[in-house]
Amino acid sequence: MNDIDTLINLIKNSSQTSVLTGAGISTLSGIKDFRSSNGIYSKKYKKLNIEEILNYDFFFSNPEIFYSWAKDNWYDMEKYEPNIIHTTLKKLQDLNYVNEIFTQNVDMLHTKAKSKNVFEIHGSLKEHYCVKCKEKYSYQYVSKIVKTNKVPRCEKCNGLIKPNIIFYGENLNLSILEHAYSAFKKSDLAIVLGSSLVVQPAASFIMYTINNGGKTVIINNDKTPFDLYATLKMTDLENVFQKINNYFN
Repeated sequence: MNDIDTLINLIKNSSQTSVLTGAGISTLSGIKDFRSSNGIYSKKYKKLNIEEILNYDFFFSNPEIFYSWAKDNWYDMEKYEPNIIHTTLKKLQDLNYVNEIFTQNVDMLHTKAKSKNVFEIHGSLKEHYCVKCKEKYSYQYVSKIVKTNKVPRCEKCNGLIKPNIIFYGENLNLSILEHAYSAFKKSDLAIVLGSSLVVQPAASFIMYTINNGGKTVIINNDKTPFDLYATLKMTDLENVFQKINNYFN
């Protein structure tokens, strides 16, 4: 039995499957990942490491630098479409083979693919809010302002508008984390797609499945620290999902 057949059997025979997706799945849509040789972190911006720009304290001190960087990296998401991975996951959900999707991505593509039960661990660009009065703003509203090279400010109180994403140094949403721990613990199959599994705590989600006797599949181009625990490790996301999609047609 080859790896594709093994994977399909694991999916079909699982009573509960949780999926974790990372930036690697969106590269097929044309969005850069973070840690590859040509990823977002591979180049500096205004002599700054991108991790510095995505720091919570840095954002409040230098919002103009963040939004200047983000203008060409995050505020053009409307031009990207879900790819074979997003659409096949939606199909597997519709067929009741995938229960929940936990994503490290902020690009909104799972939502665009109309997936249900998507939990955005690091937040999403679809929502923004004023840090002073908490007034909410849409991606479309903020994007128009950012594209004019301005820092978005609240219409009500002139407070700084922040994207509803989790910066370095900022606490994750505790309710989403607790739900993830519970879901992966209950799952007899955990599938990791396009994640390097180096950012905690999401990287450790699959250990809840493993420690509870479940199986894990990791599909990622590069090695991950958890490969030795995987029931199955594969590398070619596009090829794998084209075959899964064809099988479940």
